[in-house]
Formats: sequence, C-alpha cells, structure tokens
Amino acid sequence: MKLTLRPRGRRGIPVAVALAACIAVSGGLYALGPAVAGASSHREAPLIAQDPAVDATDLYAFVSPDRPGYVTFVANWVPFQEPNGGPNFHPFATDAQYMINVDSDGDARPDARFRWTFKNVDKRGNSTFLLNNGPVTSLDDENLLFKQTYTLESSFNGEAFRTRATNVAVAPSRVGPASMPDYNALREQATVKLPGGWRIFAGQADDPFFLDLRVFDLLYGGDLSETGQDTLAGYNVNTIALEVPFKDVALRGDGARNPVIGVWTTTERPRVRITGRTGDPVGGDRVQVSRLGNPLVNEVVVPAGLKDAFNASRPDGDAKIPQLVKRVTEPEVPQLIEAIYNIPAPATPRNDLVEIFLTGITTKADGPIKADLNSQLNNADVNPAKFRPSEMLRLNLSVPVTADPNRLGVIGGDLQGFPNGRRLADDVVDIELQALVGAAQTGKIVDALAAGDAVDANENAFGDTFPYVALPNATAVNAAGAGPAAPASADPSPASASSAVEDGMSTGETMTVVGSSVAGGLGLLLFAGWWMRRRNRTHGPDEPAHTH
Repeated sequence: MKLTLRPRGRRGIPVAVALAACIAVSGGLYALGPAVAGASSHREAPLIAQDPAVDATDLYAFVSPDRPGYVTFVANWVPFQEPNGGPNFHPFATDAQYMINVDSDGDARPDARFRWTFKNVDKRGNSTFLLNNGPVTSLDDENLLFKQTYTLESSFNGEAFRTRATNVAVAPSRVGPASMPDYNALREQATVKLPGGWRIFAGQADDPFFLDLRVFDLLYGGDLSETGQDTLAGYNVNTIALEVPFKDVALRGDGARNPVIGVWTTTERPRVRITGRTGDPVGGDRVQVSRLGNPLVNEVVVPAGLKDAFNASRPDGDAKIPQLVKRVTEPEVPQLIEAIYNIPAPATPRNDLVEIFLTGITTKADGPIKADLNSQLNNADVNPAKFRPSEMLRLNLSVPVTADPNRLGVIGGDLQGFPNGRRLADDVVDIELQALVGAAQTGKIVDALAAGDAVDANENAFGDTFPYVALPNATAVNAAGAGPAAPASADPSPASASSAVEDGMSTGETMTVVGSSVAGGLGLLLFAGWWMRRRNRTHGPDEPAHTH
C-alpha cells in the first residue's frame, strides 16, 4: 500500500482550525518554573529546562511489531543523562505524576489515561554516598541501596482512576560494569506483564532520539557543513513503556471500525512546591508543567515567548488562540531555509502542515493532502461535530506492520511511519524538514535537502521485543574515541517478562509558585538577618536599622 501525496487545490481549512492545528497554547502561563536544572523535549522551553525530572523529551506510538493487536507507547523524560552522573544519578520525581493520554474520538480530550507515580526506597542513610555497596545482580539485591518503585493507574472515559499495579520495581540508573555486571538481567526483571495482556516497564534507557542539534546554529552552519554528528549519542533518558491491546484505547473498544487514536504525554507538579520535600503525587492542587505530542513542535515551531505556555496547555484549547495561527500556516523554518539556502518556501497558507500536525491526514477536513490515513475523523463512530483540531501524535492502528521499514516514514512511502505514529527508528528530523519545504504537497523529496542532518539512525540498535529501547549507555560521553556503551545494547529487550500484580488534568491556567521562589524568599530573609546584625555592629545596639 502506497500513499500518494498530491495537492488538491488551494481551499484551506478555517483559520480557527488551522490555529488549533498550529501549536496549542492555552492562556495559562505559569510564572516561575520548578527550581532544579534540566530540559524538556531536549531543552525546548525556558521554565521546564530548570526541572529535568519532569521534562518530557520524546513520545513514540506504534503497533507492536511482535504482537498483533497490541500498541506500544514509549515516553521519555530527563534528557541528557551523562552515564557517570553519580552519586544521585537520575531518578523519577516522587512528587510528580507522569501521564500518557489517548484521544480516540477526536474531541481533543483524553478517553484513556495512564498515570505513573514513583517513590524512593533509600537505605543509605548516613552510612555511604554510594548507590550500591557491591555488585547488583537483581532488583531486590541487598547491595542496591537506593531504588524506586511505582504505581500505575488507568482511567477510561472519564471514570475514576483504577490501580493496575503497585510497588513495581524501576530499572535503576546504570552505574557501570563493576556495580551491575549484567544490566540486561535487571532490564528483564523490570519488564512486567499484567492481567489483560498489558506489559509495562520503567527505567533508564539509551536516548532513542537521533539528530544533529546544530540546526540551531542558523540551520546547520549556513552551508550544511554542521551535520552528521548525533548530538544525543551516548546519553540516556528515563523511559516509561506501556503495551496494551487495541480495544483498550480504540473508540468503543473497536480497533477495526475506529483504528485512529491521538496520543500525548503530560507531567504535573504540585502547584506549591518546596524543593527537596516530597509530597503527595496524586492529591492536592496540581499544575501541568510539560506536554508533548509530535516531535520538535515546541522546539522549532513555537516561538520563544510561547514555549512555556505550550507546556501548560491542553489540546482542547489549541483552537482558541488565533494569534498563533501563522506559526503553522506561515512557518518560520521554510523562510529561514529560503533565506539561507535559496530553496523556495512553499506558498502559504500551509494547510498541509495543519493536516500533518493538527487534524491528521484525511480528505474529510478539506485539506490539501488527498489521502485518508491518521485522523480520528476517519473513525466510523466519530461525531464530526465534536472533532477539534489539536496537536497530538496520531496513529492508525490498522496499518500493517512494515516488513522493511523506511526511515522517512510516510514521505518515504512507508505508511506505518511518522507522522502516522512514531517508531523508534523514524528519522523525524529529516521527515519534518522535507514536510516543511513542501514534500507532502508534491509527493516528492526535495533533493537539495535529501541528506537532511546526515544522522540517519541511532548509535545503538533497538530491540525487537518490548520495551524495544536500547540498554542505557555506560561509557562516558566525553571519553576519547568512546563508542556505544556496551555490546549488550545490540540485544537490549527481553521477551515478555515475569507477571506481577495487577483529578482531571491540570489546565495550567494559573500561576505556579515553586521551590525557587521559596528558596529565594528564605535567602532574602537570611540576608536581611545578616545585614541587620552587621548594622548593629556598625552603628551600635541603640541605633535603629532602616525599615521598609
């Protein structure tokens, strides 16, 4: 089956739709980001870049290649983890909740929600600074002094969350060969099968995203000389992976009649947070601090002044900010490419991009791409009147698994690839560059940018069974001549492992007070106390200090 991408004329979908299509930004800005250090979607927004533990980097959604009738979601957080980043390494936040959201009917609201919360088991006390005091051969090894466990809950069609698993062990950060001589065994133990056919995993993994991030140096150096370097090679992330049957996420449980779903991740923090103090990750007043659907949207499409607002927004608000419509229909990147490389930017408005990122590819939205692929409007039981264009990663579950995948996905003639979901090996940078310069309109690759960023594959091989991601790297990123971390990464994924036991989203429309503000206030108080003591020493105890 081959998709032909041809223009259908200049009729565009309404501006409000195009806007939604754009990049969602709801009105809720949060003023101060949590005070730590880090990145989101690999450092795409100023505030979340200060809080790496809740910083979503990438989302993948694909039909499980080894298990017909099942879909896999892989969501990553905590970017740029240097393998030797001890002594605390890179745990999940214990006062946050991590979510995968699925919309099956196209109204831009979640119909299925999966929520993870984590807790620490720390036996170090005052006895050691080490994560382990000997070789770790199992997740319950007494030598593993610090570990995490998690609870997984699910909610369907707005019902209350139900606990699906508790006290499930997280695969720990990979300390090194002396501490963890067989890390693959730890990966296998952390891969759990639940009743209902679900498989789950949480733990550290190699960062599967591959690209040359020098795109920000005026699009690869102004002459395409700055390409071919995988910026993320050697770094790790924290991965949450979930595999469920189609019926659990398809509209009315029918993946045959209603095969298209939309997916995005969110992370929520307590609205008031004191740094260093763990809180209740589920209860209390919470605010959304990270949101992620399609790759590179917040990094490359959203302007700097709106990035934090995007992370606080919800898909059902995407169509309500008309001033943002031009960021999609008149995107910045093609104009830069034209100015730097003299490759003509396609005519605007770019309603082809609206389809790719916001409505899904369908003939039912009156867009320019003549194909029906991955819009919820193609589901038989969808009410078109309730459909809302919104930014999310859309996947058609009925597209057969490709025997010979093409890294360029749909643009390369492979209907199972991005933007129809996202597989681990999809080269989304090259795909999106081609889409931005008009390949989806013409059905032809733009030869002048055919090489893209010249990074065509991940440095470590992906697995062929759940959770599919490669093992985390153990070799320092800055080691001279260092290659991929460990030979075991070539076969990182175990077959299904041992069995185990079996409110609403924050709108982000209000101000967030975080640890940085608390710390700042304490700092001012300490300074004030010191200053007043100094004044007393200088002027004598009977001389009053200035008051405000």
